Amino acid sequence: MTRTAPLRTPLRDSVEAPAPDITEGLRDRLIKVVRRSWLCDVVVMAVFAGFAFWLVHDLLADPHGRALGQNPTDQALYEWFLAYDTHIWTGDFSLVTDRLNSPDGVNLLANTTVIALGTVLAPITLLFGAPVTFALLVPINLAGTAIAWYLLFSRTLRAGRFASAVGAALCGFAPGMISQSNAHLHITAQWLVPAMVWAVVRMWRAAQAGVRNRAVVSGLILAVLVTLQVLIGEETLFLTALTLLVITIVYAVMRRPARADIGRFLAGLGVATGVAAALLAGPLLTQFAGRQSVPDGPFSPDYFYADLASFGAFSPLSIAGSPDSLRLSTGYTELNTFLGWPLLIVTVVAIIWLRRQAIAVACAVAALIMCVLSLGPQIVIDREKTGIPGLYRIIHGLPIVDGALPMRFALAAVPLIAILLVLLIEEVRTRPTPMLRYGVPALVLASLAPLLPMTLPTTERPAVPRFYSEGHWRECAPEGGVIVPVPIATPPAPEPMRYAVATNVAFGMPEGFFIGPYGRSRRASIGTFKRPTSLLIADVAKTGRARDVNDTDRALARRDLAYWKADCVVLTATPHEEALLMTMNRLLGPGEQIADATVWRIKR
Repeated sequence: MTRTAPLRTPLRDSVEAPAPDITEGLRDRLIKVVRRSWLCDVVVMAVFAGFAFWLVHDLLADPHGRALGQNPTDQALYEWFLAYDTHIWTGDFSLVTDRLNSPDGVNLLANTTVIALGTVLAPITLLFGAPVTFALLVPINLAGTAIAWYLLFSRTLRAGRFASAVGAALCGFAPGMISQSNAHLHITAQWLVPAMVWAVVRMWRAAQAGVRNRAVVSGLILAVLVTLQVLIGEETLFLTALTLLVITIVYAVMRRPARADIGRFLAGLGVATGVAAALLAGPLLTQFAGRQSVPDGPFSPDYFYADLASFGAFSPLSIAGSPDSLRLSTGYTELNTFLGWPLLIVTVVAIIWLRRQAIAVACAVAALIMCVLSLGPQIVIDREKTGIPGLYRIIHGLPIVDGALPMRFALAAVPLIAILLVLLIEEVRTRPTPMLRYGVPALVLASLAPLLPMTLPTTERPAVPRFYSEGHWRECAPEGGVIVPVPIATPPAPEPMRYAVATNVAFGMPEGFFIGPYGRSRRASIGTFKRPTSLLIADVAKTGRARDVNDTDRALARRDLAYWKADCVVLTATPHEEALLMTMNRLLGPGEQIADATVWRIKR
């Protein structure tokens, strides 16, 4: 895409002005400083970073004692992942680990792990703990995504700084990004997406210029970026690839490039595909054919779809939103489509205005397709099923594709809308009419103002028992051993996984919160089957009534503990602690006190 450079009017000297004084000299120097490109970029990036950290300031104030109020369970899971990622530096890391769901283990790539992020930030995790790393990643992802899009708009698209900042702000702080910031790190870590787009654009420009080597190098860069993104979030990679495919096809149909250009572009793309396949062959084989792999996702598209009415609504996490609009979604973590009616109107205006630009049309078509896909198998309007089949039915049931939640397809439309806004602002920037030059950007800002996010709410969480935080667990289990916490961690209540996090996952535990092949025909499920002993413990933890046990219960407990390869069973402060203590004493005999825990050693 080419763009006419804007006219720049030099400062003019006034013949009637008096001799310049010190104040005027300072003003002129200030103007020169502000006009420096690098300084403006730094200011924009600093604003993005400052705003992102302000949104999460409550969590950052006490990472160990507070959790994200809308999704503390997923936060516990991600902290476990981040803690386990530190094992890469000690050589005790595996893509299928038995430190959770012992002895079967967990396939990390079948889960939404962020291995690359956990590896890079391992020093912070080792020094300050996984909760601190998690709390830092939430704003880093938001700010990093906005900054990356700003650089793409201002450098690759060569847009002005104001337009670039506006578009980047939408990309980084859209309602969907704020919503997903409630513990979905693999979704909000989108700062490699602009880099991948840059590599594709660079590849195409090299192909047009007839520079095959540059296209090949761009392919190599893209391969590395794709590999890293797989180790951060495959769902984001899938949505990016699908979006770029649609944009490329529409753009090619409109521009009709020469066959030679297409050939050089496909050569670079082939290099990217081949290199990425070679780099990812081992991990992907483990993910889809290795132990504890799953063939699909655990979430039903008949539940996680977008309501058509939600597109014009405001997110309850935005300043213009209200809790009433939450009924149009599945919860606070999936407010991906709440763009608001003002932005929808401005987007339509932008599409009409820019209809002769191929890149604008391509982005508009891709955004529309992604939004329609987000509606799921059947169109629903204001919670009423219409019976009209959705476009998603075409891809429903396809391998890999079926693992993506329909409503998250709308996330891919946000950067495309941002591009349209950037192009619209740039289109009017050099217009001689002040009403257009200033009115259109003001209209864009007005459409984005209601989407301004509020700070993410948090909630208190209990301190980790001293038995774990002070290392007393080593008195009953060796490094890499198995501890059975009472109650046992489950998907709805993964609190005991925090105990392992406090030790950087130095020991394993049975069951837990993860995605595994425990559904019908080994399809994906959340968590695993509960064994008799875990069912007994769960019943006491739920009802608060101690259980009378018999010899059969004791025999089943011995069998389950042997299956789990347990070294000890540990009870720490928890609701209904007295009832659990009485039940466990009846089941395993009297326990012993170690620090603030009651421990039952298991003899093998």
